[in-house]
Amino acid sequence: MRPRTDQQTETAGRSPQTISSMGMDKADEYPFDLGTYTRPVTTPSAECQAWFDRGLVWSYAFNHEEAAECFRRAIAHDGTCAMAYWGLAYCIGPNYNKPWAFFDADELARVVRQGHDAALQAQAHLGAVTPVERALVAAVLSRYPQPTPDADCEPWNVAFAHAMQAVHAQFPEDLDVITVYVDAVMNLHPWDMWQLKTGEPTPGAQTLEMKTILDGALGLSDTAAASATSVAVGAPPRGGAQHPGLLHLYIHLLEMSPHPEHGLPAADNLRTLVPDAGHLLHMPSHLDILTGAYAAAAEANTRAAAADERYLAHAGPLNFYTLYRSHDYHFLVYAALFSAQSALALDACRRLEASLPAALLRIPSPPMADRLEAFLALRPHVLVRFGRWHDILALPAMPDPPSAPGHANPDENKNETEHEEDASLLCVTNATRLYAKALAHAALGHPSRARATQRLFLAARARVPASRTLFNNTAPDLLARPAACDDDALARLAAAPALAVYAADLGIDDHGAERLPRALQHPGNVSDEARAVEGTLKALLRVADDCAACGD
Repeated sequence: MRPRTDQQTETAGRSPQTISSMGMDKADEYPFDLGTYTRPVTTPSAECQAWFDRGLVWSYAFNHEEAAECFRRAIAHDGTCAMAYWGLAYCIGPNYNKPWAFFDADELARVVRQGHDAALQAQAHLGAVTPVERALVAAVLSRYPQPTPDADCEPWNVAFAHAMQAVHAQFPEDLDVITVYVDAVMNLHPWDMWQLKTGEPTPGAQTLEMKTILDGALGLSDTAAASATSVAVGAPPRGGAQHPGLLHLYIHLLEMSPHPEHGLPAADNLRTLVPDAGHLLHMPSHLDILTGAYAAAAEANTRAAAADERYLAHAGPLNFYTLYRSHDYHFLVYAALFSAQSALALDACRRLEASLPAALLRIPSPPMADRLEAFLALRPHVLVRFGRWHDILALPAMPDPPSAPGHANPDENKNETEHEEDASLLCVTNATRLYAKALAHAALGHPSRARATQRLFLAARARVPASRTLFNNTAPDLLARPAACDDDALARLAAAPALAVYAADLGIDDHGAERLPRALQHPGNVSDEARAVEGTLKALLRVADDCAACGD
């Protein structure tokens, strides 16, 4: 993948104005700046090449729906381009954030059928393709070996990883081959490349092997990167350190490792590489947060959210990328909390809430409420973090739902902005508000009200289905911590129970080293741990004084 020059296809990767001035149809004008990125494929059509490049970049940026649309546009311009069909098959399947198990039955059947058809079309149009294109096309069929899904599609991922291993052995310096191969292997153990408690590689995950491959790819010289892919003579090559797919995967591989800081050079290379790909603008913040660069994390997600909003204006909210946009807002809130920026955090909450209409949450397939609704619970957490107790108590109440949470059919007559009236649809948000209100009552010196509200919270939490998630976490698991926080607040009249809770949270109780994940252990960090213990002691002493004074 390299910047394109005048000696290559002239249209790919340029601004809409440049494309129009060069004679491309206005229908092919594109409002997004995806950088100067290209992989020349076998096609006589400049338009097909341009749309292929866009599809590939969006694939690496995990906007798979937009990638699929771009590959379909490439096919529309050249129905004989095998790599356009390959790209479509590649991008619509499972990925690091969405394994086969996350597809509901209807979506799974649709994706498998479309992926199988696209893979067959790619094979049917091999013609005069290059050897590496032929190998990639052969490999992708192993991802969809039949037009209907099996009860367990995970063996297809294994077959695809093995097929890509063979392609990589044949073309070891092709940056896109490396990217697709590492992606295929990481998809066998998504978010499980390292053991969280020990920091050791997960057995059988090929973690260190993939790191070695990525390290080598990121260090490939310009000359090696140029020779690995057929490029027109005179094209200035670009090495692996400027490849968005490699950089993206490298961050994911290292973020749960013992040394996430080793990925910072890759993160810095990615920060502005693809200006309108919001998820790629966001990705460096995964390492910023882990290394204490909270201002950098906030800046990265501010840029990402702006790019996401440009895409929202183009495509609307009724798509899976809304999950990624919500994640970027969420990460912006998280960074703002760590850097004590309440205004920034609340503004991100406002923008997130405005981007998640009720019509989107009511889509049954894929079940968007299960995937998105928990993001709407961020505002109470922000208000708790900054001690804005009266603002918490002013949050609207939701009536008890008549039945267990589910997915109602879209109602055209419902006011789509009135989330507040539907505690069933917004079950995580409702429970989180009640947790925050219980905490607020306790903080304001009204434990009887706090206990009553806590009972409402526990009842609301019990109505949250296990299918509700916030990325890799189930909502019931996430709501277990607020339950403990309410318990902490209500235990303030008895210092011993509170101290036990705080000691466990700090990892300084008898079981701390066993219970705390490796990422939360800081051996030798005596000064910070001492300050944490001192802060806990001061907080307990003040709580005791407050409780004695309030007498409630």
